[in-house]
Amino acid sequence: MVHQQRSGGRLSRTGDTRDTDDMSRLLAPRLAYFAGVARTEHVTRAAQEMEVPQSTLSRAMVRLEEDLGVDLFARHGRTVSLTPAGRAFLTSVERALAEIERAADEVRADADPATGKVAFGFLHTMGAETVPGLLHAFRADHPRIRFSLVQNYGEAMLEGLRAGELDLCLTSPVPDAPDLVARRLDEQKLRLVVPADHRLAGRRRIRLAEAADETFVTLEPGYGLRRITDDLCAQAGFRPRIAFEGEEAETLRGLVAAGLGVALLPPPPFPRPGVVELTVMAPRAAREIGVAWLAGHPDTPPVAAFKKFLLSKRGTLLPT
Repeated sequence: MVHQQRSGGRLSRTGDTRDTDDMSRLLAPRLAYFAGVARTEHVTRAAQEMEVPQSTLSRAMVRLEEDLGVDLFARHGRTVSLTPAGRAFLTSVERALAEIERAADEVRADADPATGKVAFGFLHTMGAETVPGLLHAFRADHPRIRFSLVQNYGEAMLEGLRAGELDLCLTSPVPDAPDLVARRLDEQKLRLVVPADHRLAGRRRIRLAEAADETFVTLEPGYGLRRITDDLCAQAGFRPRIAFEGEEAETLRGLVAAGLGVALLPPPPFPRPGVVELTVMAPRAAREIGVAWLAGHPDTPPVAAFKKFLLSKRGTLLPT
């Protein structure tokens, strides 16, 4: 099929990304006008339906054809009909407009105060008990708000905030960055976890320096708990010998139960056989848990409601 082409078309066909951007800026404002005229095949009637001046609509169609360098309409007095190029163009325009409408419906739905969505990130250690309890309590007053949940380590969640993939996250340590807002919510004590047959298993309390000669299993570098472990060991006067590095606290607890080392971990959601958990007297072994969000980022109503709820849990977020 050969389309009638106008001379002096303005759009470059080099395929350069900048040319594509220029094309989008030129065409986008006039696509809905084009679809309306194509549907009615009458400029006056289309102008009435879209509540725009007829002169504005006529100029927009002429400019659209000039920008494309192709005749989209055949004029017949006050009526118009689509050329073959116009019919081909209409198919893609209707598909694009439908996708825009779908996207608009989606973002409106996500922002709805009663049924909107919150993208919420949290540490793996918060997933078994803390976060389910929070969501259950929040949904008592907001039963239809939806959640997109992400479990990850702290730095990854902060990057998720910056990328717009998360609205809020529970993390540790509490971040201190100019582009983020963070609020401390609670503190969680850490314990030295040893195998049940370990030489220290009969103790209830320990100074961390007493584990200086032990082999440790830890989370990988980049995890907040790994950084805290390294800092606490440094305060106790030693650098831990690392045998295994993992991505999840309960996996580490299993490695300890298998006799592969000791670990500094938060309390488990449920007691784990094969290990003994010792209170660390010195240095003070604890981690702060906080909620963070992107500074200057406006909240939708559901996000604002959940943020207010989380902040109300300051000091009571974790089980005692």
